[in-house]
Amino acid sequence: MKRTLIVGASANPSRYSFLASQKLKSKGHPVFLLGRRKGVIADQEIHVEPINWEDIDTVTLYINPSIQPSYYDYIISLKPKRVIFNPGTENREFENILAAKNIIPVEACTLVMLSTGQY
Repeated sequence: MKRTLIVGASANPSRYSFLASQKLKSKGHPVFLLGRRKGVIADQEIHVEPINWEDIDTVTLYINPSIQPSYYDYIISLKPKRVIFNPGTENREFENILAAKNIIPVEACTLVMLSTGQY
């Protein structure tokens, strides 16, 4: 199972980050939540301050590219194997930085990857 950090987590059930959290958990993946607002998804707290979680395999982004630079160093410090850029979060600059650090940038939809067995 892949320990996954959702950046841009939201307690709003209509948001894709919420749906991804639910789907990841249903598939048995440990999920960690970081968002701009406090909240709870299925009894799990959405943190608003970065936490140095260990052994994060995947970071999946649900934040606008314009605010991503403030997360660059944090995400890199977690040393994930990959970072998923969900639709609307694509950011060539960050993808290049990640690749230079041997972190695989993936432009894809987490929900589709989970549904098709590609996660």
